[in-house]
Amino acid sequence: MGERTRTLLDFAAASAIELWAPIDDLVMGGLSRSRFTAGDPGSARFSGMVSLENGGGFASVRTRPRSWPTAGTDGFALRVRGDGKTYKFTVRVDDRFDGIQYQARFSPPAGEWTEVVLPAVSFLASFRGRPVSAAPPLEMRQVRALGLMISERQAGAFELLISRIAATADRAG
Repeated sequence: MGERTRTLLDFAAASAIELWAPIDDLVMGGLSRSRFTAGDPGSARFSGMVSLENGGGFASVRTRPRSWPTAGTDGFALRVRGDGKTYKFTVRVDDRFDGIQYQARFSPPAGEWTEVVLPAVSFLASFRGRPVSAAPPLEMRQVRALGLMISERQAGAFELLISRIAATADRAG
């Protein structure tokens, strides 16, 4: 029984890169910076610098809210090339700028392309970086915005290349 995937974003297309915008710790007075730009052919580059100064410590990018074809799926698959750091894939289920965000951690090996599979059940709800234990589990059919984040006091330069984001369905449905 092979896992089925539904491509949500293929970063060979410039239009997929244009959907993303940075949201860094500047919103709370920090000094971190990130960019989401074209990377190696067929990929996007999430890169920048994380600073722990002024109470900061995170950099992130995310898409504008929109409808995604995620109903009937049970997770995500990302094709990425990391730098040895730990990242989070983030999902929002409403159109508000601020609110509950679901996060799943992943640590791809440095310098090699790999497929990271993140089941919906592995996503944890948070609000402004703090766990929200009372939040319902992530409902894939409600996905409105996708994002990437680096946090957890990983100061310094970072670079994550990403070629594809897909929704996965390994069960019938």
